[in-house]
Amino acid sequence: MKPLVVLILTFCLSLGILWIVQGEMNYTLSARIALSIMFIFTAIGHFAFSKGMTLMLPDFVPFKKAIVYLTGILEILFAIGILIPAYQVPTGWTIIVFLILILPSNIYAAVRHLDIQKATFDGNGLAYLWFRIPMQLLLLTWTYFSTIGPIHL
Repeated sequence: MKPLVVLILTFCLSLGILWIVQGEMNYTLSARIALSIMFIFTAIGHFAFSKGMTLMLPDFVPFKKAIVYLTGILEILFAIGILIPAYQVPTGWTIIVFLILILPSNIYAAVRHLDIQKATFDGNGLAYLWFRIPMQLLLLTWTYFSTIGPIHL
């Protein structure tokens, strides 16, 4: 929920600032800025709540803490890459693949009732998926249209 709030508030704020500075509404740039800030926000979670994040991975996965830190670093790189025009499109595609690949870990965490911040198993459980899966679809769509754009035939 918090990443979604960060995404929407940052989008609205950057849209307003860009309108004041540039005199026009730049939706795609505002969307990239918001996505970038959201990725910085979620990357911080990888370091601040690393114990809970490691519990999102099944027991058979080795080097859990390293994976959590690596994905946090990746999210920081995503935040930078989508703001650099030369890297915007490849970063957008990489984010889309990343979001698809992490969905199973979110499902696994929900099934186990994981509370990431407390690193306990008394979280919202499957009810979390009613929010997370639509949010994942929103992030996929948001990423595509703000970094890659519609395909012109």
